[in-house]
Amino acid sequence: MPQTHKIIIDTDPGQDDAVAILLALGSPELEIVGISAVAGNVPLNLTEKNARKICELAGRPDIKVYAGAVRPLARELVTAEAVHGQTGLNGPQLPEPTMKLQDKYAVDFIVETLMKEESGSITLCALGPLTNIALALIREPRIAPRIKEIILMGGGFFEGGNVTPAAEFNIYVDPHAAEVVLKSGIPIVLMPLDVTHKALTTAKRTQAFRKLGTKVGTATAEMLEFFERFDEEKYGTDGGPLHDPCVIAYLLKPELFKGRNCNVSVETSSELTMGMTVIDWWGVTKREKNAKVMGDIDHDGFFALLLERLGRL
Repeated sequence: MPQTHKIIIDTDPGQDDAVAILLALGSPELEIVGISAVAGNVPLNLTEKNARKICELAGRPDIKVYAGAVRPLARELVTAEAVHGQTGLNGPQLPEPTMKLQDKYAVDFIVETLMKEESGSITLCALGPLTNIALALIREPRIAPRIKEIILMGGGFFEGGNVTPAAEFNIYVDPHAAEVVLKSGIPIVLMPLDVTHKALTTAKRTQAFRKLGTKVGTATAEMLEFFERFDEEKYGTDGGPLHDPCVIAYLLKPELFKGRNCNVSVETSSELTMGMTVIDWWGVTKREKNAKVMGDIDHDGFFALLLERLGRL
């Protein structure tokens, strides 16, 4: 049996978040200790509901889902209904969830779990703004050395931004939280737009999910067809980038990705470049390397993994 990774998924579903959660649920190497929802792609009352919808779609109502931060640390919430639709999961008609939302606040869940579980045994998979994780680190700094690593989707360097010319959405929504996380000293793996923009769904790949002939396969195809329309128009590509599943794929098959250790800093004061990730890819500063930044992906291998694992659900 492969070694089991214990993970907490922190997320703001979002169609690509949904596919990432499905990938984790279809992978026996991963033990999902819990899912913490954060406001991001849509407000918190929808992201926590969407997380439960996805668990039920996969036949896993046993997964515990917690609701966290309703807004960023220091800024007003920015959402992305133009991309994800009014529900955040437009595309398939998914029923209202019947599984219960946990009573505990997501930030308390993160802190208590990390303090209780063996040190170095839990990886945080961050698919949205980093508000919950930053709040947990602020509330209980002792959790930092207990986290195995944080794998997060966010930022960009050569690709620039996708919500402003300089900033990627997850970091832009809560740049102050991203700064807390990146300065925490925790091992971090960063999946920026430079990687995710190479993971294009394409019509052929979307059809492959539909051809699985399952509830999960059909719903995934419908989610991707809705989600990709925005980026196809914006970038003029066949399909759109599938951002968040890169986080889970890295845990399962790190050999699909190539990157290097860099310093990553976040702009938190300039409105022009707010949320920009300043990535020292060429090592031109003396700033300490604080993240392993991915720059390339085997996109065929990535989609083969997605298809195989979602096919198990």
